[in-house]
Amino acid sequence: MSVDMAAAADFLAGSARVLDRRRFELLFGGSGAEPVLAAVDGYRNPDGGYGWGLEPDLRSTTSQPGGALHALEVFAETGAAAADRARQLCDWLAAVTLPDGGLPFALPVPDPAACAPFWASADTDRSSLQITAVVAATAYRVAAVVPGVGEHPWLARATDCCLAAIDRLAAGAHAMELAFAVRFLDAAAATWPDAVARVERLRDLVPADGLLHVAGGAPDEYMRPLDFAPLPGGPGRSLFAPGVVDAELDRLADAQQDDGGWPVDFVSYSPAATLEWRGHRTVEALSLLWANARL
Repeated sequence: MSVDMAAAADFLAGSARVLDRRRFELLFGGSGAEPVLAAVDGYRNPDGGYGWGLEPDLRSTTSQPGGALHALEVFAETGAAAADRARQLCDWLAAVTLPDGGLPFALPVPDPAACAPFWASADTDRSSLQITAVVAATAYRVAAVVPGVGEHPWLARATDCCLAAIDRLAAGAHAMELAFAVRFLDAAAATWPDAVARVERLRDLVPADGLLHVAGGAPDEYMRPLDFAPLPGGPGRSLFAPGVVDAELDRLADAQQDDGGWPVDFVSYSPAATLEWRGHRTVEALSLLWANARL
């Protein structure tokens, strides 16, 4: 099946946030970075962090690690134009980092309306490998295109925390924790060569088909090969035979719906989030297909 880009654009026009429409235009329409940055600024707080539902199931106005993740996704796409915002976000991350160098899954949520319970009731005093690893992995992607991020002290502290926690992973680790640990190692490998050996040590924990059910999630919610290693060229791909990744990319391309958008396989916690996740997922799917030479 070939991807219908015109149908995807039509879906985004009718169902997506301005932010995701602007991201689509940046990636595939030739527009510049500034409109995207203007859109993400709507979620920014004076402290340099991001809230206001930038993480669709975390509607709190407060700056949160989940919001930081999605802001970093944008900065990886906009490149050097995001330099000031990215450095200020790293400053914010440093300010909320716990003594061991990790991030809590979420900070206190004083306004929990329409927030997923796992965000609103998170342990705010304990580091989470899941959120620290995926935020740091995305920061390494940003560091490749934005000056100053790779050298920021926060990223070094987060890296040390992640490496120590990854060394403690064992059979039975939560699917998202394991997938994001591999994604972190994959992203950090160019800077930390021993990440390759750590990927190899996780091999026995990762099924050959890359499918791990998400405990506590929807019945058909799985971490899949592209959740572990979304981009080519890193050591994470060595966990899967080439045919596994090719089949997953075929599946991703074939998942475009009749309305032009991509579905999500997890439960959303508000009507707004239901729409917003599909817009986010549609841009993410197209970006992954492009990065893997499928568009």
